[in-house]
Amino acid sequence: MVEYARKGLIGVLTPQANTTVEPEFAILMPPGYAFLNARLVSDKPTISARLDDYFATMESTITQFANAPIGAVAFACTGASYLQGIKREQAAVEAIENARGISFVTAGQAVAEALRRFGARRIGLVSPYPADLTEASIAYWRSHGLEIAAVAGAFDASSKFHPIYDLPAARAEGALAGIDLKAVDAVVMLGTGMPTLGPILAHTNGSSVPILSCMSALAWRSLVVFDRDLAEPGAMQRYFAGDGWRERFARAMA
Repeated sequence: MVEYARKGLIGVLTPQANTTVEPEFAILMPPGYAFLNARLVSDKPTISARLDDYFATMESTITQFANAPIGAVAFACTGASYLQGIKREQAAVEAIENARGISFVTAGQAVAEALRRFGARRIGLVSPYPADLTEASIAYWRSHGLEIAAVAGAFDASSKFHPIYDLPAARAEGALAGIDLKAVDAVVMLGTGMPTLGPILAHTNGSSVPILSCMSALAWRSLVVFDRDLAEPGAMQRYFAGDGWRERFARAMA
């Protein structure tokens, strides 16, 4: 047993300059769970080329955890899944799980599973991406059998160090406010680099439409590896609406 992870220890793979995954994952983890982080690295000059590298090095990056008793690995990089497609993604997941003997959870598959369990088919997207990656994401979600009813962009090309990781939560919240919740079954805030927890909490109250992000879905699905009860409809609704982590978010932002 690991002292600070008596319920479960999760390994998280994070893109090299991402400033959001670790803080949001920490907020989304209930007591008794902990995570170790490993950085996906690439020297490629473009976002797409780096995403390809991250996908190609998923398994080798896991070796950074050595023999730590992790029970699941979370791949916190949705963009790589968009570019590879669901068939290559699933093949890679199965290969890693067979080789490592542990659950391997991608953010893309976590979102798709959450939407299926919610019975959501018609969705709205909040995208922090440039146009080409937004289009790749739309194709990816459609390949999961989803209908894209609305897309709200939060991309800002004038960011200081990275067009996604530098986005403020206020910009993400403004884009989310542009989605008509009456016209969709669910809303997905894309990417693991855009800050999403504050906007989700601000718009969840009074709405029966699930609002999830790639990060909240990834954390939820990683926790399900250890606690299957979290996959029950009521538990899912409470978790994605902020049950437990609402208070942790407030403390983190105080």
